[in-house]
Amino acid sequence: MRKLISCALITLSVAFVAPEKGLKDYYKNYFPIGVAVNPRMVQPGPDAELIKAQFNSMTPENAMKMGPIHPEENRYNWKDADAIADFAQQNNIKLRGHTLCWHNQTPNWFFTDSTGKTVSRDVLLARLKRHITDVMGRYKGKIYAWDVVNEAVPDTGTALYRKSKFYEIIGEDYIEKAFQYAHEADPSAQLFYNDYNTENASKRERIYQMLKKLKDKKVPINGVGLQAHWSIYEPTKQELEESITKFASLGLKIQFTEVDMSVYPKEHERRARRDTDKSEFTPEMVDKQAAQYKMVFDVFRKHRDKVTGVTFWNLTDKYSWLDNFPVPDRKDYPLLFDQEGKPKKAYESVVKF
Repeated sequence: MRKLISCALITLSVAFVAPEKGLKDYYKNYFPIGVAVNPRMVQPGPDAELIKAQFNSMTPENAMKMGPIHPEENRYNWKDADAIADFAQQNNIKLRGHTLCWHNQTPNWFFTDSTGKTVSRDVLLARLKRHITDVMGRYKGKIYAWDVVNEAVPDTGTALYRKSKFYEIIGEDYIEKAFQYAHEADPSAQLFYNDYNTENASKRERIYQMLKKLKDKKVPINGVGLQAHWSIYEPTKQELEESITKFASLGLKIQFTEVDMSVYPKEHERRARRDTDKSEFTPEMVDKQAAQYKMVFDVFRKHRDKVTGVTFWNLTDKYSWLDNFPVPDRKDYPLLFDQEGKPKKAYESVVKF
């Protein structure tokens, strides 16, 4: 009887310590699988357990952006970013930094003096250098890759450069300066340019031309982050492959940095909610999403020699930035885990290969 009991205990013990395979395990021979997180997710609880079970890379969704981490000229808010960095360290999860220079979520003080006047090029460059040096210095050795400059190319038109305040005050070389400052702050970090809508032929070409100029000038850039805010209707396989091969031809590493798959047609501009806007996830949407996720991950695996990371933008359908963009208060269902943290049909399509 004692022997039977001990055998049962051993069986229970083995079952308990053998976790279910996670995304990171299915893709261990391909590339790291990451997730964007907020500070709440890394507190003890179901979200933290799901992160540890499924992912081997993390990106702070907002905590390291310029506004949240550096709200005033002589004040940094390290708390949230530290919590995420500490969780990554404790659980042996790679950490991507996001983002050092972005026209959005930049605090107003960055561009003005004490009287409210626009600062000079030299002042803004000094502020940018200090910000990059301080932030990267704090997390040196903890963050393996950084999105250095984010979304510097406009969506439409023929211009290579978005008319942001960084561009207007400094000029186009603010981008190469940012990469230079980042490389000086942490020579071992991989440095990325990050942008969205990279499957659009016009924008893709303009991003390519900008990156080519940086490469020709020997600017220390290692890769390009393709955000991958997609939908069940786009992109096509051909568009996706063209983006990978075009950017890789510059000798840059490719990472898909902000993957989600909206169940609604893609829109890039915020708009008011209409009577026809429903929050729904129909069986047809379920199937279409699974098929689209399968297609893009088939392409990722095919190009494993070029793709060095894939990161989902948020953890589960319980919360996504798409719940309020482009339409406020329209629930979206863009991720691999449902609102209870359970794998969806899309998850199965990604891991069965």
